[in-house]
Amino acid sequence: MSLYAIGDLHLSLGTDKPMDVFGGGWDNYVEKILSGFSIIGPDDTCVLCGDISWAMSLEESRLDFGFINDLPGKKIILKGNHDYWWTTAAKMHSFFEQNGFENIEILHNNCFFYNGAAICGTRGWLTDSEAGAEHNKKIMAREASRLRASLTAAAGAEEKLCFFHYPPRFKSTVCHDLISVMNDFGVKRCWYGHIHSNGWRFAVRGEVDGISYAMVSADFVDFAPQLILQ
Repeated sequence: MSLYAIGDLHLSLGTDKPMDVFGGGWDNYVEKILSGFSIIGPDDTCVLCGDISWAMSLEESRLDFGFINDLPGKKIILKGNHDYWWTTAAKMHSFFEQNGFENIEILHNNCFFYNGAAICGTRGWLTDSEAGAEHNKKIMAREASRLRASLTAAAGAEEKLCFFHYPPRFKSTVCHDLISVMNDFGVKRCWYGHIHSNGWRFAVRGEVDGISYAMVSADFVDFAPQLILQ
């Protein structure tokens, strides 16, 4: 049993927004995802760090989640900024059940235990967003609350692992609210996506103030899920 993570699959099997139009590393990206997931066994788990599907609704996402469900191993998903299909957990669970998507779980105000470790996380937020200061403050407070709920649910875990869509640190931006919550619960490692192409050079990777950061955007890791625990 092994634990992996990857972000930003940006699937568009039921809509007309394929990432191939961007060229470069995104050429034939669906085939690259299939190849990348070939390293995962049936008993392994992979966390998908947001921006999963371009669909605007659950119904539009059906083909994308069928594709994800058929990938090897169990998948744990969290929300990204482009996951417009995202709705309540109850509706998503019902949708997955109705369509026989048995290999997909939702990380949202909860956690999952894995060999003594806990898989925790939330979407996150960038404090330098163009939205107004009050709007940013409100969203950040909500994300910090969701992260705290996730980590609280992980009581008793030997290690608490955090997964985000947005990076908690990027360029000179520091999401103090989220980092403070991680510090409160003794988190030492976290993974994130969201950053692409020219943004890679600004990504914070490695240990900063006691927490190790790793970026798992699909195009950055050549569409291969990254090993977290073995």
